[in-house]
Amino acid sequence: MASFSFGTGNAAKLLRLPMYAAGRIGTLLVPRGDVWVFGCGAGIGDGALAMQREAQSAGHRTLWLTRSAQEDAEAKALGIRTRRRDGVRGWWATARAGVLVVTHGLGDVNRYGSTDGFVVQLWHGIPLKRIGLDSPVTVQVPARLPGARALRRLLTVGYRSAAQRIRVLPAASHRSRGRLESAFGLGEDRVVVTGEPRVDVLSAGTDQERRAAASALLTRTGPLLTHQRALLYAPTWRDGAADPAVPDAEQWVRIVRMLEQRDAILFIRSHPLGEGSYSPPWSSGRVRMLNSELLADVTPALARIDALITDYSSMAYDVGLLSMPVVYLAPDVADYGRERGFYGRYEDIAGDDYASDWDGAIEQIDEVLSDDAVRAERAARSGALSANMHAFRDGHNARRVYQAIRARGIPAPKGAR
Repeated sequence: MASFSFGTGNAAKLLRLPMYAAGRIGTLLVPRGDVWVFGCGAGIGDGALAMQREAQSAGHRTLWLTRSAQEDAEAKALGIRTRRRDGVRGWWATARAGVLVVTHGLGDVNRYGSTDGFVVQLWHGIPLKRIGLDSPVTVQVPARLPGARALRRLLTVGYRSAAQRIRVLPAASHRSRGRLESAFGLGEDRVVVTGEPRVDVLSAGTDQERRAAASALLTRTGPLLTHQRALLYAPTWRDGAADPAVPDAEQWVRIVRMLEQRDAILFIRSHPLGEGSYSPPWSSGRVRMLNSELLADVTPALARIDALITDYSSMAYDVGLLSMPVVYLAPDVADYGRERGFYGRYEDIAGDDYASDWDGAIEQIDEVLSDDAVRAERAARSGALSANMHAFRDGHNARRVYQAIRARGIPAPKGAR
């Protein structure tokens, strides 16, 4: 079962209402300074890291709010100043910040110190499944709570109010922009088409440089030879429900046999908020876990991946920047569409040939690895999907976001001309 759900998370938010009120009063009394504060729900990485580098290179003072000793160490290795997000010092840093940069929500920084701050919400993927105000799961509460309907209305008001703090929300394209405006209840003055900073790493540098850097990240799991194919399986979080796509013992046998025949490695990237039994029932070096503790941000590793297997992950839009073939494995499309919802039809993204179980997925993966024509067709389809959703692919999205922030009244760093 997953380790987190919207229902339990929202119940915790309701219990913290007095803390939000106290934080609100505190931020009215504390003047804001010029430090840019960063946080990311996935760790040291994603678009927040790209923006931290951009702000720092422009001369701004930056501070990353961390949640663990591991994040402290990772930030230190990158030369980033840190402070723990929680506690009085984390609140003070957030309440004093001139700019707050987040990727998931206001909880990426100290949630009680963000009121009246200049919030830059980078988000963490082009929406494929419905998010925010567009999805009923966003304001779910446990059914056993008394007055659940009234609590959902209260959460909706609170979510919409928190979203109004966002001053800049980058969009990958005008098509993505419309989804974000709807999901966050924001106007076009807040949602700007700049491209997403988190995918700059897929466009910057040469193919050889990106591939070498990605290989170094993947070898954290063990050796990866130059000639070996690398596959990435990235299932989507089911909001507390069991994942229906976990292979059974017989399917694991078929998966490993196929990997051996094609000399391939399968990296499995479970969602950070979920847990799943994605290990084969015996030890196999052909199947490796690539969890968030090992690699907080998977995007820089994509340049070494030869094919993506996913269901509803926004990663399907990103890998098209690399013209990467995608195999869609979605055993619960009807249920997921009813409970969470999609922007458009799932078939518009995955086509009519998506696999509904691992048996079908294995056949498609094997074809991608063994048939050049199939691989080329899937790569072209992936590239076309990405072209419709990514307006920029020059590696300068973070720079455009920085310019949008400055254009909205944030001053240049002290001493800059």
